[in-house]
Amino acid sequence: MITPTFVDYGLWFKPLQERTATDLIVIHHTGNPADDDLSAEEIHESHLAQGWAGIGYHFVIRKDGTIELGRPMDTVGAHAYGFNSHSIGIHVCGNFEIADPTPEQIESCATLVAWLADKYGIDIDTDTVVGHRDLMATACPGYTLYSQLQTIRGKAIWYQQHYDEDGQYHD
Repeated sequence: MITPTFVDYGLWFKPLQERTATDLIVIHHTGNPADDDLSAEEIHESHLAQGWAGIGYHFVIRKDGTIELGRPMDTVGAHAYGFNSHSIGIHVCGNFEIADPTPEQIESCATLVAWLADKYGIDIDTDTVVGHRDLMATACPGYTLYSQLQTIRGKAIWYQQHYDEDGQYHD
């Protein structure tokens, strides 16, 4: 399986709870009025200022496709109320009600979804790789990103089928 490259800021967290099951991947966007590109570190500081344990998402995908580590992957997130105990949260930077995700973000998201699905034994389908809006009343992850979720799922399945455990391409 192709393994994504991660940027790790070494973020400090207040005490977190270990996640014991993982069967859901939830895609989010920033949704701020401006189409911004906040780092995991910037989101972390914002969430700490709100009294949270730190960034609620496990991963952040920047406009250039860089994947940054957020909350430790084996801990309960704070990104989808009622589903945090068994899900991974991926935050894609931008407001996708007013802008489009970059091609680099789509590719990185697909690679990350494929890797996570392999890691946790999750099938990649509409029940397991979802937009935040599929779980509750919200516009997240924005119209233009949500409309590309099936493309992300399809690319993730392609990555699973064309890369071996060592990350080598095969046809």
